[in-house]
Amino acid sequence: MTAFLAIGLLFQTVSPEAVEHAKAGLAAKQSGDIKEAIVEFRKVTELAPDLAAGYVNLGAAMIENHQYSDAIAPLKKALNINPSLTGAEQMLGYALLSSGYTKEALPHLEKAGDPGALGIAQLKLGQFPEAIKNLNAALEKHPNNPGLLYYLGRASGLLSKQAFDALESSFPNSAEAHQSLAENYVALRRLPEAEREYQAAVKARPDLPGLHLAMGEMYLAMPDLAKAESEFRAETDLEPGDAESSYRLGDVLLKEGKVKEAKAELTRADNLRPNMPETLYSLAKARSLTGDAPGAEKNWKRVIELEAHSDLAAQSHFSLAALYRKQGKQTEAAHEMSEYESLKHGPPAGK
Repeated sequence: MTAFLAIGLLFQTVSPEAVEHAKAGLAAKQSGDIKEAIVEFRKVTELAPDLAAGYVNLGAAMIENHQYSDAIAPLKKALNINPSLTGAEQMLGYALLSSGYTKEALPHLEKAGDPGALGIAQLKLGQFPEAIKNLNAALEKHPNNPGLLYYLGRASGLLSKQAFDALESSFPNSAEAHQSLAENYVALRRLPEAEREYQAAVKARPDLPGLHLAMGEMYLAMPDLAKAESEFRAETDLEPGDAESSYRLGDVLLKEGKVKEAKAELTRADNLRPNMPETLYSLAKARSLTGDAPGAEKNWKRVIELEAHSDLAAQSHFSLAALYRKQGKQTEAAHEMSEYESLKHGPPAGK
C-alpha cells in the first residue's frame, strides 16, 4: 500500500541538510524503524516545504505505522504541490477510508484505480452492485485474499438482503416472498414457521422452479424422509433436466432403503451432470447394496480422484476398505483404512 519515493533528481534543488534527513528517513524505514523515519521525513518537509516527495514519504511512513488520520494532511499537501502523483492519490484515499472519511476517499480511490479499496468504500456507502464489481476485479489480481473475500461476501449478502427486503415489502403475497421468509426460518431452525411459508408459496405458485427442492431439503433436515421424497419427486417432474433434483431424490430414496429405485435415479443424475462427487458417492453405495461391486469401486475411486482431501474422499476410502474386506483383499483394505485414518486424523506420528 505504501510507496516511498527514492532520492534522486527530486532532491537536487533542496538543501544538503534536507537531503541528509531524507536519506536518514529512508534508511530508518528500510531498517524497520518507522517512528524514526517519520521524524526524519517531517524534518524534510520543514526544510523543503515545496518538495512533494517529502510529504509523500511522511504520509507513507504514517500509514505504515497505522497513523491513518495523521497521514491525511501531508498527502493532501503533496497533491497540492503535484496533482499527478498517483501513488499519493491512492494513499490519501486509503488514509481517508481508514479514518472513516469514506465519501471523501471515494474520488481519490477512483482516480488511483484501486478496485479493492474502492470496493470497500462503495460497500460502506451502500453502493453494493458497484462494490461487488470492484471487489471481484481486485480478487482477480489477488486471489484468495481474506480481506477481499470478506468484503465481497458482505457486499453480496447486503445486496441480497436489500433485494429480499424489497421483495417482501412490495410483493408480500407472492410465492417468492413466502419462499424467502421460509428460507429465513430454516436458517433460524424454526421449521414449523418455515413449513407454513413454503406451503403458502406452493399455493401461490406450485410450478416455481426450485421451490419443491428447497422444501425437500427442509423436510430432510427434520427429518421426514417421506415428505422429502415427495417434494424432490415434484421438483424432478417440473425440471426433469435438473441434475441436483435428481440426485436429491435418489439420495433420499437410498436413505429410505429403496435401493433399486435410488440406483436408477442416481444413474440418471450422473448422466445429467457427470462427475458430481456427491452423486458418485451415493451411486457407489446403491451399486454396492445391489451387488455391483465393480461399479461401486469405480465410483468411489472417482470421488477420490475428484476430491482427494475432502470428507467425502475419506468416506470413500472407508467404504472401499469394507468392500475389499468382503472380497478378501486384505492388503487393499488395509491401504484404504490407512488413507481414511490419514484424512480423518492426520498421518501417524513420525511420518
